[in-house]
Amino acid sequence: MSEEVKLECVPLCSVSMPASPKQEVLCIFGTGDFGRSLGQRLLQSGYKVVYGSRRPHSCGPLPSGTQVMSHEAAAQTANLVFICVHRDHYNFLETLAPQLRGKVLVDVSNNLKKNQYPEANAEYLQRLVPGAHVVKSFNTLSAWALQNGPSDANRQVYLCGNNTEAKQLVTEAATKLGFSVLDRGSLSAATELEDFPLQLFPEWRLPIALAIGLTATFFFYLVIRDVVYAYVVQEKDISFRIMVSLANKVFPIVSLIMLSLCYLPGLIAAFLQLHRGTKYKRFPDWLDRWMLCRKQLGLLALAFAFLHVLYTLIIPIRYYVRYKIGASTISKIKENKTSEFDTTVAWRTDSYYSMGILGFGLYLLLGISSLPSVSNALSWREFSFIQSKLGYLTLFFCTFHTYLYGWNRFLYVSSYKWYTPPGYMLCLVLPTVVLVLRLLLLLPCVDRSLIRIRQGWERANPEDVSRKTLLT
Repeated sequence: MSEEVKLECVPLCSVSMPASPKQEVLCIFGTGDFGRSLGQRLLQSGYKVVYGSRRPHSCGPLPSGTQVMSHEAAAQTANLVFICVHRDHYNFLETLAPQLRGKVLVDVSNNLKKNQYPEANAEYLQRLVPGAHVVKSFNTLSAWALQNGPSDANRQVYLCGNNTEAKQLVTEAATKLGFSVLDRGSLSAATELEDFPLQLFPEWRLPIALAIGLTATFFFYLVIRDVVYAYVVQEKDISFRIMVSLANKVFPIVSLIMLSLCYLPGLIAAFLQLHRGTKYKRFPDWLDRWMLCRKQLGLLALAFAFLHVLYTLIIPIRYYVRYKIGASTISKIKENKTSEFDTTVAWRTDSYYSMGILGFGLYLLLGISSLPSVSNALSWREFSFIQSKLGYLTLFFCTFHTYLYGWNRFLYVSSYKWYTPPGYMLCLVLPTVVLVLRLLLLLPCVDRSLIRIRQGWERANPEDVSRKTLLT
């Protein structure tokens, strides 16, 4: 008989029987930050908590209402024991194997880096105490999350283990604490769970890399067009404009491109379905990854738009702007000249600002609706309406805002310094393509075909049709 089979034969010592008629006793090994926070949450949920410590009389302050005793004594008080100590200190558990036989041990430990040990901490714990039932869980939570209660960002608890009854006991405890539980299977999944807290923005890597790449590309492009060109051709030093003016050109450019990239993969997927005549074929891996990071792309686009708004608001108080206004006013006074009011310019500037304000307002609405606390309160139709319908409207307003900014400058040769187009002109290419493709999908004939495909209709394969014809 293998060791794994032997583990299943060990009885779970009265797992479903509480230690007392009113309060079930749970044990915690470890009196650190996590152990204290966990004990406080368990007390608030109606459990009686007993701590096991190697120094019962000098372990520091613990939550009021708990007991502390030696590990051996504490292990005998409860059927569920939380192991809140580091893997390096697991050796003492081997000597407690008789007291822990048939108990449920919840391993909450994590490592400092991936692949730090040849086996997962939970598997190592199971090997040290073969008579116990080890469950890996609660390791994705922090002491702060336990102290403040589950929030939208950390409401889920993962667990894995080889014993179904043991996992059920841990699930009940987690549910009473206010967490939702996701079972990841047997204890062999412990390595995956222990790697979760070590991940650093895994879903944000591609969007962040894209944002950095676009920012760097357009920054150096505009430095060459504006600053270097002025210094070489016009013999002017305007390098001071890098800090505000140049940055305020880069931010909206990157924001508009990234907003377009949020909606482009959905359009590509729609045209792929139309081309294939079915929705049951998988998209390419690159398109799947692109579609999964659309939320992150949108939030980064909102961040760049917000920076653009802030930089725009400080422009009137800049020294350079105040100097130019003052110099222009004094020059006109000396020459006894006045400027006539241009209604066309007034319409253009007001429309330009109006489109920008509307676009940014819808931008904020998209960002707010993506928050879990808000999206959970919306139905799927409401969420889809905001993110899709209003999202394309946001893209339209922001694109129109940029077109009004450029107005008729594309007609002037002076706009093409060193034969290069302005940055705003380059950033208009992608959003314009996205809006045109979206308009094509809205055509009645195309829209009807796409709806039928997404409802399960499939275009017949010509080979299948010819084969059926031959058979009949």
